[in-house]
Amino acid sequence: MPQLDTELNRIKTKLLEMWDLVEYQVQACQQAMLTADVELAKQVVKRDRKVNQFDVKIDRMCENFFALFTPVAVDLRLVLAVLKINSNLERVGDSAEGVARFAKQLKAPADPQLLEQAKVLPMFEEALGMLVDCRKAFQNNDTALAKAIIKRDKDLNKIHRKSDTVVAKFMTEHPDKIAEALAVHAVIKKLERVGDQVTNIAEEIIFYRDAKIIKHKSDKKKKKKKED
Repeated sequence: MPQLDTELNRIKTKLLEMWDLVEYQVQACQQAMLTADVELAKQVVKRDRKVNQFDVKIDRMCENFFALFTPVAVDLRLVLAVLKINSNLERVGDSAEGVARFAKQLKAPADPQLLEQAKVLPMFEEALGMLVDCRKAFQNNDTALAKAIIKRDKDLNKIHRKSDTVVAKFMTEHPDKIAEALAVHAVIKKLERVGDQVTNIAEEIIFYRDAKIIKHKSDKKKKKKKED
């Protein structure tokens, strides 16, 4: 195997190792949040350092690749995509750490009624599902799956938009649980950001495989509709 291909495989392998860790972080912060597991939440916070170490390592591997080779076409797009995917995975890890920090403050599991009304569990499941499927899209060079993942982000956005009203109503009805409601609302915001970050990753997969930049296209469509 040519040295260039060997180095590309090393970079992809390291990225997938980071992906595994970030997926675990999202799963673990969900468990910590739903069960008020303080020790698990602490582990998620501590493990974020490992995510950051992966981030730095992968950036350096990509920099060294550019220094050793002169990649073109699909090889160049792959390394450029890896740099951006790496950055977004690190941000997903940060979001998971943020959820874990809120979980550390809970003295008991969040109110089931609030979780159900705010659709926190479906949001967790969809955010994690998008992340897992995006990994499959990257591994299998599946741009059709990547495009489908981008569309799924709308579901997270919809829950997020309704959360202000849901949480405000809950606080009015349960003034003794205002702090808890605010923590849950903050978690919803973190999960909405995870959806955005996974969408960014899906866009990079499409760029890498199809040489198409689709970022901001949805924003342009919305703007055009308003003008019409």
